[in-house]
Amino acid sequence: MEHLGPRPGEAIGRDPVVGRFAPSPTGRMHAGNVFAALAAWLVAKSQGGRIVLRIEDLDQERSKPAYADAAQRDFEALGLFWDEGPYFQHDREDAYRAAFDELSAQGLVYPCFCTRADLHAASAPHRGEKAVYPGTCRDLTDTERACRAQKRTPAQRLRVSDESVSLVDSVQGPYSQNLAQDCGDFLVRRSDGAFAYQLAVVVDDAAQGVNSVVRGVDLLCSTPQQMHLQTLLGLPHPAYAHIPLLVAERDRRLSKRDCDASLDALLSRFKTPEALLGHIAGLTGLAPTGDPATPEELLETFDLAALPDALADPVQILWR
Repeated sequence: MEHLGPRPGEAIGRDPVVGRFAPSPTGRMHAGNVFAALAAWLVAKSQGGRIVLRIEDLDQERSKPAYADAAQRDFEALGLFWDEGPYFQHDREDAYRAAFDELSAQGLVYPCFCTRADLHAASAPHRGEKAVYPGTCRDLTDTERACRAQKRTPAQRLRVSDESVSLVDSVQGPYSQNLAQDCGDFLVRRSDGAFAYQLAVVVDDAAQGVNSVVRGVDLLCSTPQQMHLQTLLGLPHPAYAHIPLLVAERDRRLSKRDCDASLDALLSRFKTPEALLGHIAGLTGLAPTGDPATPEELLETFDLAALPDALADPVQILWR
């Protein structure tokens, strides 16, 4: 059985386009975050749409309220204003639990007692390959589960079948993944009780009306899993656009540890938000030049249909 996701624009139909900013408050924003937010804003606004702000603070150990506040101030300073929110994932546990319970009622969830070491030893992927869960705990008997539960609190996995999920990404083009062969049964709840990102983001996008998702290409491989969850929960598929990553060097994406690419350092280097946005837009291909510009000025020259060809590279762009 194959699920075919929407082509660009099909998911939204005649409904208003709703995009999102979804920062994780684990550090200050960097150039890659600014690029993703700018692209999401341009894609939504070029179609007369709105932007929702969601603070993805699902990881309470690493998330800091100060960084959530800083993200909002940073967006405002850059002129990247949102129309709805902010919503916080830490307030949404009841919604995640309801979705989890629905999957459980379908008989699709089972406890997994594997440690990270167990998973690494079982899959041992080559460099650059994604580990595929081998199904170690999938068919344990009730007695085996009870015995293991005495020693370790389990995580919860979603049982997947041998089927493909396909989509047409508006930047990367056609993409397909066989759930059983390419990812295996995946986590929907961690052993500490926290709900997994895959489940949370699906529930949030549907509840907040998000039908246009613009994010880094590193998340493309997660999209079929999210689409599968959407199907199981009776939720719509957004239109997806996975944009290239800004990298500090080849195959090493920018991170919040790259201090010279942090927003504070960038504003010190470029002096004004307009100069920073113009540089990022010109470097990546969101604009024909790197001249200083506000988001509204960039919107005047932005061509959604030409985006795949306009980007400097579909996978990674060297930050400079």
